[in-house]
Amino acid sequence: MSEVLTARDGAVLTITLNRPDVFNAFNRALHAALRSALAQAADPSVRAVVITGAGRGFSAGQDLREFSEIQGSLRDELEETYHPNIRLIRGLAKPVIAAVNGPVAGAGLSLASACDVRVASTAASFVPGFVGIGLVPDSGGTWFLHRLLGYPRAFEWMSSNRRLGPEEALAWGLVSEVIPAESFGERVAALAATWADLPTLAVGLTKQLFEAELQETAVGTADFAEGVAAFLEKRPPTFTGG
Repeated sequence: MSEVLTARDGAVLTITLNRPDVFNAFNRALHAALRSALAQAADPSVRAVVITGAGRGFSAGQDLREFSEIQGSLRDELEETYHPNIRLIRGLAKPVIAAVNGPVAGAGLSLASACDVRVASTAASFVPGFVGIGLVPDSGGTWFLHRLLGYPRAFEWMSSNRRLGPEEALAWGLVSEVIPAESFGERVAALAATWADLPTLAVGLTKQLFEAELQETAVGTADFAEGVAAFLEKRPPTFTGG
């Protein structure tokens, strides 16, 4: 069984963490498979990426059975496993959507937080996880959550380890939409298709920084020319990602 599944639907690549028997907990094999899938996402024909989980959960975080077998520096372990994939997500010049289909905790939460957009099923729940086993957040979790939630709320939540339901996650701004579980897949597909129709290069540049030199690059794109032409002609634009 492959630890990660990939599927294409037009310009959308869906990456599914696939260890459902352990709520898609991370082990080395899953990290390696995820890295391979994210490399596929760099293909210019992919214009939006969805990351989700198989079965009833998004990801429970680290597989503690494997964690107990780590030899040497934990810092080195993180640099070899979690950190490359977080960097790949942030480096993709296209939107990455975390489709949180069920419970997410620990490093799974860090992964979802590294994505550009998060949507939640009504079956989702969010638990920091780390402090519950005497650890501190890793895999970029504190960096992303600090910026998503603000310091006071992020610190309180990370330190208290309390479970957050989908509606509270929406109220906090952790997710942008809560979707009924029975229509979750359909809505995520529609949302991803909408993102894929946007001017990909401009979205990717926006993801990096709001800077003048990036705007200059965007002005020289075919998508910019199409966007202006469509506006003047009062028609929907047809972006190609170039």
